Amino acid sequence: MKKIFNIIIGGVGGQGAITVGKILAEAAFLEKKEIKMSELHGLSQRGGSVNVHLRIGEDMYSPLVGKEKADLILILEKNETFSNIDFISKSGETIFLINDFIIPSPASQNVKFENEEIKNLLKDFSKNVFIVPASKIAQEKFGNEAVSGVILISFAAFKNLLPIKPTSIYKAIKKVIPKKYLELNLKAFNFAKTI
Repeated sequence: MKKIFNIIIGGVGGQGAITVGKILAEAAFLEKKEIKMSELHGLSQRGGSVNVHLRIGEDMYSPLVGKEKADLILILEKNETFSNIDFISKSGETIFLINDFIIPSPASQNVKFENEEIKNLLKDFSKNVFIVPASKIAQEKFGNEAVSGVILISFAAFKNLLPIKPTSIYKAIKKVIPKKYLELNLKAFNFAKTI
């Protein structure tokens, strides 16, 4: 693992970006890794942007990921992809993991990026762009879009996009998710192996 692995989680209010960050932080903690996490949310309760910064490593002083320093940018709502491009590393090593999902709103009626368009726009900046229909899977397989974040981070762990083992994510889900939603989230975690 790099000395520090920087993650940006971008989404809109109500999508569970903070919960996703807490699961990843708990998983890293279970592996005895040093972690720092910060949440940046403005009008998130009204569907505004939410950003979670998560840093895993050693000798870290700030919980915030610096510009051009992200190793992984995880996007829960597709239109948020380009709100986070300042964090793309100049090395081209930043991994993008994007949920193929747009929340219907007056603003999103004007801008709808197709997957190939996103890949083309990002190809000069990142060699690793994954677009996963996590919300569609969550709705069709589990009847609940709320587990899309767990699907994404589990996908990332199983594909070795994170410096965290899938077993640690599984244990972290059990610690972070409330009991009444736990079984659903564990099923979503296990399904991510098949994507």
